[in-house]
Amino acid sequence: MDFLSNTVVLSRMQFALTALFHMLWPTITTGVGIYLVIVEGLWLRTRNPDYYYHARFWSKLYVLNFGIGVATGIPMEFQFGTNWAPFSEAVGNFFGSVIGFEAAWAFMLEAAFLGIMLFGWERVNSTIHYVATIMVALGANLSTLWILTANSWMQSPAGGEIVNGKFIVRDYFQAIANPFMAKSVLHMFFATLETSLFLVGGISAWYILNNRHPAFFSKSLRIVLAAAIAVAPMQIYIGHLSGEQVYHYQPAKLAAMEAQWETTPAGQPADWSLVALPNDKAQKNNWEIIIPNALGYILEFKQNLTEPVVGLRDFKPEDRPHLVGLIYYSFRIMIGIGFFLAFLMLWSMLYWLLGKLNSKKITEQRWLLRTWIFAAPLGFIAIDSGWIVRCVGRQPWTLYNQIRTVDSASHVPASNVLVSLSGFAIVYAVLFVATLYFGSRIIRKGPNLELPIPGVETIRPAIDTSPGEFVPDERPVEAQQ
Repeated sequence: MDFLSNTVVLSRMQFALTALFHMLWPTITTGVGIYLVIVEGLWLRTRNPDYYYHARFWSKLYVLNFGIGVATGIPMEFQFGTNWAPFSEAVGNFFGSVIGFEAAWAFMLEAAFLGIMLFGWERVNSTIHYVATIMVALGANLSTLWILTANSWMQSPAGGEIVNGKFIVRDYFQAIANPFMAKSVLHMFFATLETSLFLVGGISAWYILNNRHPAFFSKSLRIVLAAAIAVAPMQIYIGHLSGEQVYHYQPAKLAAMEAQWETTPAGQPADWSLVALPNDKAQKNNWEIIIPNALGYILEFKQNLTEPVVGLRDFKPEDRPHLVGLIYYSFRIMIGIGFFLAFLMLWSMLYWLLGKLNSKKITEQRWLLRTWIFAAPLGFIAIDSGWIVRCVGRQPWTLYNQIRTVDSASHVPASNVLVSLSGFAIVYAVLFVATLYFGSRIIRKGPNLELPIPGVETIRPAIDTSPGEFVPDERPVEAQQ
């Protein structure tokens, strides 16, 4: 229990808690925002009311997650001043401005148009409303751009140098376009999109399995599947490219990801451990299942690597990541989920080609629908696992190879951090339960298929309900025909 008196460890635990919890909600808003653009665009093009009702229904889940994302994102950023003040002071002239871009360019854009998207259906014309939906989705995804730019710069600092304990920017655009930036942004973009697609697909499958509006939700499942056909394999490929950049720029992290204790020289085949039990103290794996030469094919699609795979033993203990087991298995959980979602996409695509996903036959595919429901939360687990690999694997550095984590933490009593950590844990547990409760209420209630459709004229002929009493019929024209 020595960690209870260690300010740095407690501050890391608090940031891990707030970050891993917070990123669950922007994940949904970034991906579902794009989905809303798709279904509203289909409605404008076809005037099929089902697409309109899809836009109205899924926007409820969007705004719920937007609210929780805001509530949990602000405290996370405050920690750079409370728990990580020396780091903020050292890199604030670049890191602080990029975080500011996220607030000014992304969050403000999303928030400014959110009200029009939610409440403007009958108040603005359809073109303006669609532009508002696009701006909301754009703002949500700009957040991904700037947050990943800031974090990528921490992984591969560029565009300046440390002078007298502070990072001096020499080339601002080089700092933004650091070596990790492009692939990291793409990897996270496709991760949030894939997670949102399978969440929407899983909820749609639940409705179909329970025979609630099966024809209606078969449309959303097919939209999701059509997008997943491109997204799932692309995410695997970009994940591979991200692994390559770790191989070239962060060899210590790669060694921890693969539990490689001994160095494999360049030009020699590198083995890959499918599963292992890493032992940090003994600096070895207690047991492992090896696939000969496989690591070379994973990293460079060939047997012999052009660069060595440096083993953890070749790094000084103070210069390499610990918690190797956590990094190793988090990496494999992320990869396993990625391939499972790709398999589910292929299975579903086969059934689609066989004509088993039309509105009449889809209710018969019970095992496929159950698998979609099972897959709904897996993307969130994969994203959190990936961030564990990304950030724990970067240790012992906050700014890679330049500023150590131990030098980045604020000098505050450990007891203060323990109190705030406990408070966050309690509040976030309450928020999590509340989000699940209100989200489940939205799902149990289902879509309101009686909402008036903008641009559809309603007529109100008198309906004789009792002698002397007349009630106007307010249904849309299509419903009265």
